[in-house]
Amino acid sequence: MPLFNDSKVTEFLLVGFSDIHKLQIFTFIFFLIIYLSTVLGNVVIITLVWTHPQLKTPMYFFLCNLSFLEIWYTSVTLPKMLNDLIFTRQRISVIGCIAQCYFFFLLGGIENYFLAVMAYDRYLAICFPLRYSTIMNPIFCCQLVVGCWLCCALGSLLPLYWLCNLSFCGLNLIDHFFCDVVPLLNKSCTDTSMLKIYFFIIVWIIIFSCLLFTILSYVQIILTVLNIATSSGKSKAFSTCVSHLTVVVIYYGSVILIYVRSPKGQVFEFDKYISVFYAVVTPLLNPIIYSLRNKEVRNALCSIKKV
Repeated sequence: MPLFNDSKVTEFLLVGFSDIHKLQIFTFIFFLIIYLSTVLGNVVIITLVWTHPQLKTPMYFFLCNLSFLEIWYTSVTLPKMLNDLIFTRQRISVIGCIAQCYFFFLLGGIENYFLAVMAYDRYLAICFPLRYSTIMNPIFCCQLVVGCWLCCALGSLLPLYWLCNLSFCGLNLIDHFFCDVVPLLNKSCTDTSMLKIYFFIIVWIIIFSCLLFTILSYVQIILTVLNIATSSGKSKAFSTCVSHLTVVVIYYGSVILIYVRSPKGQVFEFDKYISVFYAVVTPLLNPIIYSLRNKEVRNALCSIKKV
């Protein structure tokens, strides 16, 4: 594919992992296994929640929605990357690049809100057990889920409009395995300074508001659990939170490292490798973590094996 220096860019070349070209087949097989395992694992979680009465609780309702989100989240980037690895066709149109960037940002934002909602669910279950079933009724749970989708969808319309009105020129190389926001903005010959600042502010608001809410929820949970008289009661209360807390630490640890930086738009070489962790590995780990740590999920899996 030719590299354009001065003409208007109509497509990009995703560099991906060209530095490990000799391991291309191995890399393809590795990521293919991860993608299939991610989809299968999350489909299993969704199926278990919908088919087993013991999982008809708000916590598993939110987990089901998170699994549904993770399938689409990983599907935004991995199929294209797998295609590039096996067919060495790293081309992507400008419209396709903007669409990939938009949906990745949108689904990532929704995941932040889902994690916060799940923390709120655990907070109510442990701190207000007698009022829990009344507050977290099916209608309110659905409202929370729909609110997460609508909030991010409406909030991303303005940056989507700005992205669609950008012009791209110069070298059409993107040193990443997908069209992330900052690498895409760096390729624009339009002034993107305001868009970068807006994106930086939005990321800060979404990440830290959800993270702060989650932290405050767990502070209240810990204070409540410490007041439980029996050690078995404390252990049972903590066990309902361990899976969610593990996912929160893994997800926010990698996302903050990438996105919560100065809005100058610098991109470091190791960014795309860290991106693999939250864009590829985290969606794979979520069903594993929840299935291994939750007794109800393990029992549901065992009941399927017995059948």
